[in-house]
Amino acid sequence: MSDTPAPFDYQPPQDPWLTILHRDEDLLVLSKQSGLLCVAGKPAGHQDCLEARAKTRFPQALLVHRLDRDTSGIVVMAMNAKAQRHLGLQFERRKLKKTYIARVWGHVAGESGTIDLPLATDWPNRPKQKVDFVSGRAAQTDWQVIAREAEVTRLKLTPLTGRSHQLRVHMLSLGHPILGDRFYAPGPALAAADRLQLHAEALELHHPSDGRLCRFNDPAPF
Repeated sequence: MSDTPAPFDYQPPQDPWLTILHRDEDLLVLSKQSGLLCVAGKPAGHQDCLEARAKTRFPQALLVHRLDRDTSGIVVMAMNAKAQRHLGLQFERRKLKKTYIARVWGHVAGESGTIDLPLATDWPNRPKQKVDFVSGRAAQTDWQVIAREAEVTRLKLTPLTGRSHQLRVHMLSLGHPILGDRFYAPGPALAAADRLQLHAEALELHHPSDGRLCRFNDPAPF
């Protein structure tokens, strides 16, 4: 029997409807809320998404990357095709730096480290992913402890690769699932938060117009 969660009742947050962190001729930097899809889903009721909302105000805006529905934080879109190609190459060549904040269950041993575990789709339970040393794709995540709470550790996570569910599976592999994770967190860790406690807090990229290094920040709401 599959242990994939039952189909969710999609009720995307409406307020604020769209949060713009930065806009210029090439870039549109947005803050996505937890619970909002980046792109429209196939079901009829899943058309409301960050991309559609952005295009309502900026029809020329083009998708560059995505965040999971349950993850909040910074998403960058391109305002023209040339900028989209430029940003796409930065993602492909790992020229960008993304920093996430997460609250995980338990006390993480040590103060920092790197997780190097290959990941692959768990096909019987998709969209879940799993560690797979045979057919998995290389995946690395740097982690650093920010604070320690009674039963929780607050971490800064820096993905060196961009695999689906990478941070969620890597933290699970350490025995410290992210709080509120409906896919990977067991009972107490799931119940400890009313949303996935994972937030894309910072993004560094080279501006498509002149290559200058830009950093955008969106403080974690938890």
